[in-house]
Amino acid sequence: MHASASKRLHGERGAARLARIAINYCNAIMSDILLERHGRVGVITLNKPHKLNAWDRPMRDAIVQALRDFDADDGIGAVVITGAGDRAFSAGQDFAEAHAFDEERAEAWIREWETFYGVLRRLTKPIVMALNGTAAGSAFQVALLGDIRVGHSGITMGQPEINSGIASITGPWIMKEILGMSRTVELTLTGRMMPAEECHRIGIVHHLVPREEVMSKALEIASGLAAKAPLAMRLDRAWFADMTEAGFRQTIEAAIRSHRVSYGSGEPARKMEAFMAERGHTLGA
Repeated sequence: MHASASKRLHGERGAARLARIAINYCNAIMSDILLERHGRVGVITLNKPHKLNAWDRPMRDAIVQALRDFDADDGIGAVVITGAGDRAFSAGQDFAEAHAFDEERAEAWIREWETFYGVLRRLTKPIVMALNGTAAGSAFQVALLGDIRVGHSGITMGQPEINSGIASITGPWIMKEILGMSRTVELTLTGRMMPAEECHRIGIVHHLVPREEVMSKALEIASGLAAKAPLAMRLDRAWFADMTEAGFRQTIEAAIRSHRVSYGSGEPARKMEAFMAERGHTLGA
């Protein structure tokens, strides 16, 4: 190929790639997440503040795709995940979606989490969680699957699923790997939320900073991680996942069995309705 033609083709491919990135960026803005770039750091912002950034399947799918896109981008060396607003990183599962689950949908739901958690575990680039507020239930789990967590004195974290009738199967596995069995049992069965000081003291929040500094601190950490040797980073993260892979697969199968029984009983729907009614909201109307 003539040099000028080759150069033109390369330029066209580059322009096409930039166009695809721009389209993905615009689509994300119009959906439930926002995407940004800060130098070599990709930022995903959960963007449902009116629902405390609670997620449903379309939102989870968008997050997974954004993670995959950042992972494939040579210009990105680390990822930050945060939430919009000042109340919640994420309240976890959107009850408006889960309220109607039956046995079959519950199984498909767990398979969706297998994909989401699998992408978080197998990303080749480090993930920093910028906790702007509460991280509850599955959002607590997602936060723990990040590498480094930054928060402020007003955040809370925990596994309150039992309070809304949802069996907690994946949560205890993730917590046990980080916190040990005793604390995992206590948090799972009581459903209590831990204040920021406790989260910091037991090591699940690495940096406590003033509220207005959470994002800047997360970006500072992520920028430092992005400057590390990329192959070593990829190999380290892969080994972290390999060390816990058998337990992860066992947990997914256990979650499918348990949630088929749970949602088949109707108990989660009844408890979710009561939980929301206490807060002035109606499900299933």
